[in-house]
Amino acid sequence: MPKFILITHQKGGVGKSTLAFNLASNIKDVAKTCIIDMDYQGSLNNIKNLSDISIFAENDLKNIINSDYDFVFIDTPPYLSDRLSELCSLADVIVIPSKAGFLDILAIESTIKFVEQSGNKNKALIVFNMVKPNTSLTDEVKQQLNEYDIPVSKTMISDLVSFTRSVLVNGVHDNSNAQNQIDNLTKEILTLISRE
Repeated sequence: MPKFILITHQKGGVGKSTLAFNLASNIKDVAKTCIIDMDYQGSLNNIKNLSDISIFAENDLKNIINSDYDFVFIDTPPYLSDRLSELCSLADVIVIPSKAGFLDILAIESTIKFVEQSGNKNKALIVFNMVKPNTSLTDEVKQQLNEYDIPVSKTMISDLVSFTRSVLVNGVHDNSNAQNQIDNLTKEILTLISRE
């Protein structure tokens, strides 16, 4: 059975799809990897013919559960779907990407409640995504997250053009800073999986 990495946050615009794509792209050469695009916008599903990663739609989930994939990344919609509890229960790791903004942190509370209800809070990891350089805001927001008792990844993903472009060029290999960030975040996620 594959290892499932769920990328979820109820707020739109936090970079779930791009993060899911880059994480999957980062390990596709060493493990059989795919993405399930459960976001009704279908951003990743729309590029599946351009990508060298297998990308499936929501209705393929049942078949993928018993497949020979090593890792399955699940991109969720920017609202709390009725399937989120089921997906949290299925997940080996739950990645909650968030911008370092106060409105994003307010919106994270509902997502965390779903994660807690699934009983998989110990598998969750908050990731600061699309981080602006040279700002103290990230540290202030990090302090607010302490009340949720969910770890924040050591790796922060910067707001770089390489990430925006990555879905068209199959990854961030053109930028060493972006690649290092994805490498480090991948290691954190794989470490969480190995603790099971």
